[in-house]
Amino acid sequence: MKKSMKHIWMKPVLTVSMLLLLAGCGSEKKDTAAGQAETTAKTENAAGKTENETGKTEKTTVEQEEVVTDGMIPVTGDQLVDGEYDISVNSSSSMFNIESCKLTVSGGKMTAKMLMGGKSYLYMFMGSGEDAEKASDDQKIPFTEEADGTHSFTVPVSALNEEVKCAAFSKKKELWYDRNLCFVAADLPVEAYKEKPYKDAKDLGVADGTYQVPVQLTGGSGKATVLSPAEVVVKDGTATATILWSSSKYDYMIVDGQKIEPEKDGPEENSVFVIPVKGFDYPLPVKADTTAMSKPHEIEYTLTFDSTGLK
Repeated sequence: MKKSMKHIWMKPVLTVSMLLLLAGCGSEKKDTAAGQAETTAKTENAAGKTENETGKTEKTTVEQEEVVTDGMIPVTGDQLVDGEYDISVNSSSSMFNIESCKLTVSGGKMTAKMLMGGKSYLYMFMGSGEDAEKASDDQKIPFTEEADGTHSFTVPVSALNEEVKCAAFSKKKELWYDRNLCFVAADLPVEAYKEKPYKDAKDLGVADGTYQVPVQLTGGSGKATVLSPAEVVVKDGTATATILWSSSKYDYMIVDGQKIEPEKDGPEENSVFVIPVKGFDYPLPVKADTTAMSKPHEIEYTLTFDSTGLK
């Protein structure tokens, strides 16, 4: 009887011992995991960089947006008259926000002063971020502090309407980030060109009358289209075109600095505008304001009228 009682009480003792042992193992695992987390946390410095055992900085990549659209024709400095011009800049990243840009042309060379939307970047480099890390200080372009405290960068420009690869050094992250830019020629006035980049009705010897002309639309999201061929009327050597959009959501266009309202007698399912055609065989820049989004938004397009298909 005593023997059996001894065995009866041994089982709880062993069970409690096993539970204590298992609890100890679990605690050890938690301590180990906590230690690893603490070690990982210590490798993150104040700049937000994570370093591995060799001390090499790991960088994340962000998907780049396209900056050059179909129909863009490169423009070099030797094609332009010396002077200063306000232009726009397409950036592959919304994090690299350019508020405005002043293009300077001198002796066939071009530079662009970009006013940034803040002071997040300290340097720029004309090339990849990998090359920037190896470059000497005199190859890096420092910022200029503007009167309002924001930063600007003045960079060389080899051509407009072409993709330019560069890198920007983040003040917060202390990392180089690759960026693609495109300095857009669409905002240049005709007077900026030494020679007209297009041919007008007089150059082509087109007589007054009404014609059907193939027209190509580029820009935007690619969802909108315009009717082609378009009706073009030439009067006293000046051409105008009727542009019929595939959407009824456009409430005005801006062409050659002129705001144009839609035709009131157009079909309900389309927005219709009569616009001036400055020239043929060249992507003419226009803007169209759409109300299809949460708030009205001006979208940049180009329209190319093909004189070879003129009938």
